[in-house]
Amino acid sequence: MSWWDADDDEDEPEYDESDVRVRPNRRGSRPRTKVRPEHADAVSGTVLGVDRGRYAVLVDEGEPDERDITAARASELRRKSVVTGDRVDLVGDTSGEPGTLARIVRIGERSTLLRRSADDTDEVERIIVANADQMLIVVAAANPEPRIRLVDRYLVAAYDAGIRPILCITKTDLADPAEFLENFAGLDLPVFRSSTEHMPLDEITRTLIGHRTVFVGHSGVGKSTLVNALVPGADRAIGRVNEVTGRGRHTSSSTVSLRVEGAGGTGWVIDTPGVRSFGLGHVDPANILGAFTDLARIAEDCPRGCTHLPDSPDCAIIEAVEAGELGDTGRARLDSLQRLLATFA
Repeated sequence: MSWWDADDDEDEPEYDESDVRVRPNRRGSRPRTKVRPEHADAVSGTVLGVDRGRYAVLVDEGEPDERDITAARASELRRKSVVTGDRVDLVGDTSGEPGTLARIVRIGERSTLLRRSADDTDEVERIIVANADQMLIVVAAANPEPRIRLVDRYLVAAYDAGIRPILCITKTDLADPAEFLENFAGLDLPVFRSSTEHMPLDEITRTLIGHRTVFVGHSGVGKSTLVNALVPGADRAIGRVNEVTGRGRHTSSSTVSLRVEGAGGTGWVIDTPGVRSFGLGHVDPANILGAFTDLARIAEDCPRGCTHLPDSPDCAIIEAVEAGELGDTGRARLDSLQRLLATFA
């Protein structure tokens, strides 16, 4: 009989659980676990602004105990972005007292998400705001000159996100915006006109009540001036337009939510930094046509798979424009659509 067949184990040492050595966690002696606390005692709030890793969160909005809380993002959310407009759950010190800090442990489901990219080829998206339901596009009639293509891009981003667009054209005392506005005559787009002597604050406020409206616009168009007029005490920095280049200087450096009050209740203005470009690398090309509602109706008669580009055979939109059915602005509308579609072709 070989030694390995022997049944005598008397020489073998006996072990129990106390003999097992566990290598300590390098970050502490407590073993790691994937089980996360449920945070059943968390309170809910809305992110009003973000500043260098700290989040201003409004809790109990409209209630007697309404308060602003400063919070940090919990470690389990380090791979998730928290942006202005997000609905979040917080734990820790949620009293809102000076010097206190709560933790954001959950992000609620987002109803909308407005995004942009650095350019049309950039796959990295930059989230601007969450849960907005309106977009107020601010454009100057002059100084700086209005940019039709930039407005088209705002419209595409709004329709892609499911946000209702509104247009406010400022500085109408410097130039007549009628010719510029003809480019959007076919869209269901409410338009406000504002000048130095008359700002339609009451009309705009009524449109903002009951909504979360994100303000976007080119630098120098008067967006911050409008925000300060709608929300007294907002104190948003105001810049000047360079007389040589015709460009505005970036003044607002962060996205922030501000409460606007009117006779019908309250709403929220979400002011964003001015931008000179608005990339659409994140947008589904199939949604671009939705920004041009007048052309989208005609496109229903296009053949399947129609790209609506100049070389598209039997394109109903092209045929309608050539037949003059869309009036004098039809060619400009089609050109805007084709320029955006060609970016993704």
